[in-house]
Amino acid sequence: MRRSATWTVLDTCNRNLQYEHDDLLMTLGQKLRYLREVEGIVRGLGRDLTQGEVVRELRSKLGRSVSQSYLSQIETGTRRHLTNSTRLLLAQFFKVHPGYLVDDPDGFHTELISDVRVLEDRLDLWLVNGAERFARDSDLSRALLTVARHDDSRRCLALLGAIIETPGLAERLIHVLGPHARTPATAKTRPKRRTAS
Repeated sequence: MRRSATWTVLDTCNRNLQYEHDDLLMTLGQKLRYLREVEGIVRGLGRDLTQGEVVRELRSKLGRSVSQSYLSQIETGTRRHLTNSTRLLLAQFFKVHPGYLVDDPDGFHTELISDVRVLEDRLDLWLVNGAERFARDSDLSRALLTVARHDDSRRCLALLGAIIETPGLAERLIHVLGPHARTPATAKTRPKRRTAS
């Protein structure tokens, strides 16, 4: 059974995402080769669009072009940078942002994650490990897991620090909200009815 061009494109994109996920940076040449591969698949060719085909398509569709040797030099790394006009032309042809057509800088990450999120994940892992370590103390273990599950565990711990630094506040909160505190509903007991004997 022949797979559709859409599935082939998805496979290609997944390979590229895996490539990027492995923390390997892409050069401009690798990006151009990847774009030619995807373009060929999208067009149903079952192969990469050749450099020569890119040159001819640029000329016929956009009225401007570059030489095949220029594309080859970029892809092999002999020429490391595009001119601005060539970058704009290729971006228009491949339908990508012109900023994509550069080497990925050192430290570049393809995922949308910040240093704060990385620290948050490490903090959550530390909290879960603490919950496992103190599993015999069910109140402490449950509290650590509750903080780890919160969307912003860092702020929860900062709030705990502020509560402890405020004189008398921790004691009042423990009295009202603590694990063994009696809620107002359970604190009130109804007097038993006396039955007539």
